[in-house]
Amino acid sequence: MGSIGFPVTRTSSSLVAPSSATPRETLRLSVIDRVAGLRHLVRSLHVFDGRADADGGGRGEETTTPARTLREALGKALVDYHPFAGRFVEEDGEVRVACTAEGAWFVEAAAACSLEEVKHLDHPMLIPKEDLLPEPAPGVDPLDMPLMMQVTEFTCGGFVVGLISVHTIADGLGAGQFINAVADYARGLPKPRVSPVWARDVIPDPPKMPAPPPRLELLDLRYFTVDLTPDHIAKVKSRFLEATGGRCSAFDVCVAKTWQARTRALGLLDGDGDGDRPVHVCFFANTRHLLPAAAAAGFYGNCFYPVQATRGAGEVARADVVEVVRAVRDAKARLAGDFARWASGGFDRDPYELTFTYDSLFVSDWTRLGFLEADYGWGTPAHVVPFSYHPFMAVAVIGAPPAPKAGARVMTMCVEERHLPEFQDQMNAFADQ
Repeated sequence: MGSIGFPVTRTSSSLVAPSSATPRETLRLSVIDRVAGLRHLVRSLHVFDGRADADGGGRGEETTTPARTLREALGKALVDYHPFAGRFVEEDGEVRVACTAEGAWFVEAAAACSLEEVKHLDHPMLIPKEDLLPEPAPGVDPLDMPLMMQVTEFTCGGFVVGLISVHTIADGLGAGQFINAVADYARGLPKPRVSPVWARDVIPDPPKMPAPPPRLELLDLRYFTVDLTPDHIAKVKSRFLEATGGRCSAFDVCVAKTWQARTRALGLLDGDGDGDRPVHVCFFANTRHLLPAAAAAGFYGNCFYPVQATRGAGEVARADVVEVVRAVRDAKARLAGDFARWASGGFDRDPYELTFTYDSLFVSDWTRLGFLEADYGWGTPAHVVPFSYHPFMAVAVIGAPPAPKAGARVMTMCVEERHLPEFQDQMNAFADQ
């Protein structure tokens, strides 16, 4: 279909099976993989300007197209990562992966414009994301297929890779590792630079803690994005160092400022006692460094722990941003101890059973997953556009602005219409400092 001004035409679609024989088996998933909330689709667009490396990128024939190259490379990567070519099934009351070698869904498409004509798909996008993401395979529940991919070629030689994956099989780092394996084959490498490790049994499996099903209240959230320059981030990092003697990351600064701006926008200080009402920020920390070393390298399953900071609304709203950064850092410092306590069954309530309420902000970091380093032979992506939003979660995604712009991009769906103007003002004021 495509938009009226910039049509996109899907030219072919089919399953891509592993290029050689793979084990036929049914694999158990870890207790984290099986968290009910992870059985959802993760969508993203990866925008490539089409600049070839000086040596041709190791792609072999000069006449090859991005779609043809990625299709062939995907088949090779599915040999190493054969569970991605399988299907999710229910056995003995739990979700597992049946390694059937049926394949991943692959769509080829063409856009009747150049990337420049659509601003390289910067926000606001001039082509609907639905046109650049693959339509589901017929006769298959999308939640049963680990991976779908669409490659849309533009008249300028650039292309967009639209990915849809099911979070159950891999976390962000794992998905990024798989995509880089496809990229390695696309550039002509004989094997991926990182060998995959399944090893879901290395994830602790503490006794199941009783928990009521999460209450999913649908929220009428609005989209807003803002870019923070390296200078603005560096100023906060410098002030944090002066105040505490410690260091913080750009992610810490982005989380702290977004949490503070949102808390101020929600107006929780109005009325008696509301300044002490707790507000929460939650993000998901990688825990591979807490696994046995032999399994950590190459492990692509879900391997994270929910880190939560809670403070009174008044404290977050009125504090200097350095103090909000301190709250984020304090929460991160508890990671190893909390993960070990969870692994030994030391919690009364399962920390992976999250509570979704409007006073909670969930933050996802897309800057260090490996997607920005994936090179299929035409250079790394100009930018990556994630769509990690759900109508019951107030979400902020930390990403990167389109190259060559530096800094951080904060993409949010975290406030309702009535709170949007103040939230925009708060975030823009920080960005303009």
